[in-house]
Amino acid sequence: MEAKDLALDPALQRHQGWMAQAIALAETAGQQGEVPVAALVVSPEDQLVATGVNRRERDQDPTAHAEVLALRAAGQTLGNWNLTGYCLYVTLEPCPMCAGAIVLSRVSRLVYGAADPKTGAVRSVINIPDSAASNHRLTVLPGVLANPCKISSDSGLLNCAKTASRLDRPTNQDADPCYSLSLWAECCIVSENRLGQP
Repeated sequence: MEAKDLALDPALQRHQGWMAQAIALAETAGQQGEVPVAALVVSPEDQLVATGVNRRERDQDPTAHAEVLALRAAGQTLGNWNLTGYCLYVTLEPCPMCAGAIVLSRVSRLVYGAADPKTGAVRSVINIPDSAASNHRLTVLPGVLANPCKISSDSGLLNCAKTASRLDRPTNQDADPCYSLSLWAECCIVSENRLGQP
């Protein structure tokens, strides 16, 4: 199929439409100081079932990644953890934890935008869905609106670093007094790894 024909493909246009919604949602997470990643669960009838955005900083929960939250919300909405037939859209290639959750949820298709050369666990660094440890196989469609997803992720990481550098010390006396500095450093390290600049 030629590039011209591919651009007119209704399935690709549908995937791009859902990814555009995920990008907009990811940007809202970035504005709230999170790494800007969003996920959508879409039904076999092409209906939105659930969404999730990164909430790790806001919830102080290391597992509060967009994919996990979207899968959890879909299971609760549907009253069933088994998401066979459903599609998960994610702006950034899932990490190992999220790739494992995706396999366990039994989604039929994963569509993601930007590759993650640092922690991508679907194609870039490791391949959990196709590994011997996976008890479920799914269709993976990488690179849908990859450039807008990467730009959203990169600019959000820079915003995260800028926000963290302005944070005051935590008011909780039991909290780590270096929290602001460590958050800023973490964002800079992530930004440097993703953007190739300090």
